[in-house]
Amino acid sequence: MSKSAPEQSKPFAITLDVGSSLLNRTGSWRTERPVYLDRLPPCNHACPAGENIQQWLSLAEEGDYQGAWREIMKNNPLPGVMGRACYHPCEDACNRAQLDTAVGINSVERFLADEAICNNWRVEVENPPSGKRVLVIGAGPSGLSAAYHLALLGHEATINEAGPVAGGMMRFGIPKYRLPRDIVDAEVERIVTMGVTLNLNTVVDDIPAAMQAGGFDACFVAIGAHLANRVDIPAADASRVLDAVSVLRDMETGDTPPQLGRRVVVYGGGNTAVDVARTAKRLGAEPVIVYRRTREQMPAHDFEIEEALEEGVVVNWLSTVTGADEKGFQIEKMALDENGRPQPTGEFETIEADSMVMALGQNVDTSILDHLPGVEIADKVVQVDDNMMTGCEGVFAGGDMVPSERTVTVAVGHGKKAARHIDAFLRGDRYLKPSQHEIASYDKLNPWYYTDADKKLRPILDIARRTSTFEEVMGSLDRNNALFEARRCLSCGNCFECDNCYGVCPDNAITKLGPGNRFEFKYDYCKGCALCATECPCGAIEMVPEDI
Repeated sequence: MSKSAPEQSKPFAITLDVGSSLLNRTGSWRTERPVYLDRLPPCNHACPAGENIQQWLSLAEEGDYQGAWREIMKNNPLPGVMGRACYHPCEDACNRAQLDTAVGINSVERFLADEAICNNWRVEVENPPSGKRVLVIGAGPSGLSAAYHLALLGHEATINEAGPVAGGMMRFGIPKYRLPRDIVDAEVERIVTMGVTLNLNTVVDDIPAAMQAGGFDACFVAIGAHLANRVDIPAADASRVLDAVSVLRDMETGDTPPQLGRRVVVYGGGNTAVDVARTAKRLGAEPVIVYRRTREQMPAHDFEIEEALEEGVVVNWLSTVTGADEKGFQIEKMALDENGRPQPTGEFETIEADSMVMALGQNVDTSILDHLPGVEIADKVVQVDDNMMTGCEGVFAGGDMVPSERTVTVAVGHGKKAARHIDAFLRGDRYLKPSQHEIASYDKLNPWYYTDADKKLRPILDIARRTSTFEEVMGSLDRNNALFEARRCLSCGNCFECDNCYGVCPDNAITKLGPGNRFEFKYDYCKGCALCATECPCGAIEMVPEDI
């Protein structure tokens, strides 16, 4: 990608006779001048956890895997979880997808996280103790993230978790075949070794009393969405109708798996519906997903739907459950109207099934906040201000509890954001998010210097084992593939010292400042020809109007 640069020589000077003055420089010829700048990589911009993806990929492509992992850990304490459960919006935004295929960012993150667990890498707290204490309610991804970042900032964080184990919906909402429990345990244990206190089987029902008893200066509430939505099915036997949250929870905590019968209807179209159907398949049942819209309208991620179909899960699109009898469940076919909305057709069929699992979304139990002064609950979620503080001073909330997309990655990002605002609150200050650079879109790059190199795919378990065991479906990259994948990054918007500008400049108007220090323009000799900006692969040079 780089070109060899010629040796720098003394600039050629053109002398012009203008009256009695001699001009020995070329700067006065320009209408525009080049400037070096940093643009925001689209992957960074798309990451809900706020990772500096381009930076840790840069370290990984040099083979500095521990350095890359430590860069991730500045923003995300759960890379092993995220490398498996995140739906990688960073890859959807990746500019490389317009060249061949997106960089496998999620795959590399998972590889780095597994290296960290294998080698027992730890994070040290460098900030001195602040003397401040923060109560975190809930040991899901948001609560764990908040406690981690609070600990890094020097505060004493205590997590009170009502359940018997930490992990929240990572453990009770994501099946083992997608997220092995030893990965969750390892990343939780790493946070605890930093000095975070984790109290299991500890229910908090009175926040002011708990804060006073523990001498806490602030509180972060991060209770997951554990309450399932349900609808009444006419003539349905209640014992035959289950909810998805309970089924997945029983898979984690029950002595015996849930009794679904030979055939099971899964009612819903989100990722939870797909997870339940794939779980039922592994339990030996024949699952049928019933969803009232089309596949294109299904909220579940397409790759999960595809994996479910590969495993033999049947999906009835444009269908809805209208009733039940002793034979099974009555299904009405739907049709899209001119606005793309499903409408009943009056055509019915019966699916013979032993049970039905409702996967129609979840809600949060907000009753813990009912008696706090100033707290507002709207649309079953807690309203917070820009600082993530509720209407009660010193009580913050995040994750599933607040208006947002409900994913692990978003929850982790909320935990970090809340920790920064809590830190400022404890110091009597206000946290201001730094301004962001302009996004480095594909049109600002020069892809001529890059060759096609499709991403390395992670190994996948064969169908027979996928449908009969709860072994992890997706494997990890090896060291060689991870290195290759990291090197596919285009470094969008940020100079990586390829020397192209230095090599193509016809006026020797660019100075190399040494490894890691990039370059500098000598404007006295630059004619503003824009060759450097045109030939920059990553769009890190911009031509700006000359200030005359």
